[in-house]
Amino acid sequence: MINSKNKKTGDYLAFESTIVEIDNQIAELTRLSSVKGIDYSTEIRQLQREQVAEFKRIYSNLSAWQTVQVARHPKRPLLGDYLNLMIKDFRQLHGDRCFGDDAAIVCGLGHIGRENVLVVGQNKGRDVKEKIKCNFGCPNPEGYRKALAKMKFAEKFNIPVVTFIDTPGAYPGIGAEERGQAQAIAVNLMEMSRLKVPIICIVIGEGGSGGALGIGVGDRMAILEYAYYSVISPEGCAAILWRDGSKAQEAAEALKLTSRELQRLGIADSIIAEPLGGAHRNIHDAVFNVEQYIIRTLRELKRMDTDSLLESRYKKLRAIGQAATMIAPISEPEHKPRISAEKIITGTKIKPTKTKALEV
Repeated sequence: MINSKNKKTGDYLAFESTIVEIDNQIAELTRLSSVKGIDYSTEIRQLQREQVAEFKRIYSNLSAWQTVQVARHPKRPLLGDYLNLMIKDFRQLHGDRCFGDDAAIVCGLGHIGRENVLVVGQNKGRDVKEKIKCNFGCPNPEGYRKALAKMKFAEKFNIPVVTFIDTPGAYPGIGAEERGQAQAIAVNLMEMSRLKVPIICIVIGEGGSGGALGIGVGDRMAILEYAYYSVISPEGCAAILWRDGSKAQEAAEALKLTSRELQRLGIADSIIAEPLGGAHRNIHDAVFNVEQYIIRTLRELKRMDTDSLLESRYKKLRAIGQAATMIAPISEPEHKPRISAEKIITGTKIKPTKTKALEV
């Protein structure tokens, strides 16, 4: 049952107006019951049933943009919640041995169930001070180099790797580019694809651009039901295509970034169910669902020998692109003429030359 007590306006999203009305009615009946001493329990239970039905109706038909809003909810569980509620005996590892320690990526050893694991996760921060410290979850190159160094350590001692993806994208600042942002992500893609231990990647919130992909190569890719995973954020896509950030809703639909679309395209292997109304409404159940998925999947992957594991990972990565062949190609706009094959960059025409057949 959804708890309607102590709710604030910021807890609700724009499309949850009917939920707000029901919560207000429940709160008012609860107040009158305590003030007047009248039993309104029957009416409250009826409203709670209506509330559950309304949650099911809304969250079973979320649009892509509404899914993005849920993934960005300020109270959605972050990496710190998973570390506190799921990981036992967590010991954080710092530094990339080259430049520094990036707070946007957290690495450490711990236990999930009975399994020893290396955890690599992206941290957004909860309050303003923490957000600034970890750069709002946008990693720098040293973060990716730190992640790779710890993964190599895990490989040496045969420890499985679990990554938690939650970032709007890698940090695009001048300093990050000077220190090799693109190379750091590219090297991670190459090295993770051939790491000789099981790797499980889970999108717990936002999965934006190469920033997410830098720790997103593994044997299994799972995504929470109302998280998203995309080549670019909807606002960034709208700014590039239409030069208008207000078209983010249209961009979200076109990017096919929801969990169901990603599973249909063969990018996500599994969708992890969230509690009714989103993970932010019941953090403990959301974390429990993720924990059970990890334990079950690790048990499956650890049965495979190293050669089979690497071969299976290679086939999985190669098969992702095959899904694109099932999607109809985008046709050229009717108002935009095709560029003639006779034109070159300068705009001049190339006159076809007649060639004589070679005499043998």
